[in-house]
Amino acid sequence: MPSVITGAEIRTCLGDTTTTFKALVEGVSGVSPLRFHDTAKLNVTHGYQIDDGDVERPRRAAGWLTECVAAAAAQAGLDATTQRVTAIVGTGLRELRSVERFTADGVPVLPEELHFAAAVRAALPGVADVITVSNACSASGHALAIAADLLAADEADAVVVAGCDATTESMLTMIGRVGEEPTTSVRPFDRDRTGVLLGEGAAAVVVQPRGDGPLVLGVGLSCDAHHETAPDVRGIVAAMRDAHERAGITPDEVDLVLAHGTGTALNDPTEASALSEVFADVAEQPLVTGVKGAIGHTSGAAALTSLVLAVESVRAGWVPPNAGLRTAIDEAAGLRLVVDEPAPISGHAVVQVDAFGFGGVNAVCVIEVNP
Repeated sequence: MPSVITGAEIRTCLGDTTTTFKALVEGVSGVSPLRFHDTAKLNVTHGYQIDDGDVERPRRAAGWLTECVAAAAAQAGLDATTQRVTAIVGTGLRELRSVERFTADGVPVLPEELHFAAAVRAALPGVADVITVSNACSASGHALAIAADLLAADEADAVVVAGCDATTESMLTMIGRVGEEPTTSVRPFDRDRTGVLLGEGAAAVVVQPRGDGPLVLGVGLSCDAHHETAPDVRGIVAAMRDAHERAGITPDEVDLVLAHGTGTALNDPTEASALSEVFADVAEQPLVTGVKGAIGHTSGAAALTSLVLAVESVRAGWVPPNAGLRTAIDEAAGLRLVVDEPAPISGHAVVQVDAFGFGGVNAVCVIEVNP
């Protein structure tokens, strides 16, 4: 049974939901020189960080999460004192940055602060349970799947689904080791892409069994365990087909795809090949865009961030272009990639949102947005 999105908010390097979407349509990128890190040591010089002051405050990710949950809950009119409300937070690294700072600089952190219960309850004091799901870069997509199950089983009246991650030196170190030269921007599906860069952000949506808003038709999952980091076409295709089956749709009903699009040598051709396979028999291909060229890879927040921006696209009637894409890779030759300028879209659309994580932990969401 479909669930309804009754509230939503995001934070990215470009701002809140409204300012982020406006910047995407205008072709603005939020990439900038890294703050708070020794770039020479890391071999990473740029990222998509949230500008929240010159001094790195403790538990930045938790702070953005609180803001997003508060805004989404207010839009939904949640009352956690009279409703059964559960929160599920998807994240790639939790508050790993707090552990790094404790180790390097002695900045205090409590074990319970590494999860996000306090951050959610600061915005929604009466929430019953807060569950942190650490499922790599598809974490908030998995959180949405769990929320749909909770509502279907009548175990909650509403579920706050969220995702958040901040830049960590651990991930920056890994990125710096796999490239000879530092990457200065993410260029999804581009022949001259040079790799991924981290983005910072948070997202929160409220889903309920009834109400006015976009419908979550289904979330498809797969865990192919093909490789520690390399994606697998078969696992991604399985997640896409699972999503379509759960949503009760066929591929020809999809109007728009928000791609995972990391700008990496392995992900882009694999995702493009999977999309080409799933939509092979569709006469009018769906539009395909992605947001990481403008806001970076926001890890655990990526799935929900794309979902919220997909809703904004349909409501505005414009799909933002793939930032950083100039010449598409061969594997994407048959896809309707949105390039250079925003593409028009009708006031009603079925949207597929892709999110893939290390270890083949994949989540694909299908939503329906009405005017």
